[in-house]
Formats: sequence, C-alpha cells, structure tokens
Amino acid sequence: MPVRKQAFRLLARFNRAVLPKQWHRDLTKLTTARKLVTAYRYWVTRNAL
Repeated sequence: MPVRKQAFRLLARFNRAVLPKQWHRDLTKLTTARKLVTAYRYWVTRNAL
C-alpha cells in the first residue's frame, strides 16, 4: 500500500477519535467552521479509500 494512502488512513482514524460527527445535523444550517470540519473529513475520507 502506498505511503500516502497509509497516511490518510491514519489521519482518518485520528479524525474519528477527535473531531465531531456531523451526519445527524442539517448540513445547510452548519456554521462556517463546522462546514470546514465536514469538508476536511470528507477530503481525508476520499483520499483514504
């Protein structure tokens, strides 16, 4: 497995443990900061797969 993919998988595990989950909230009503966190989590997840 490439090093980049391993790094993103490790980062995804860290995100699951530390960052809040947004799936139960209406994404249109999130604050700007929460939208950034959601976008960051999505970016990491896409690169980890």
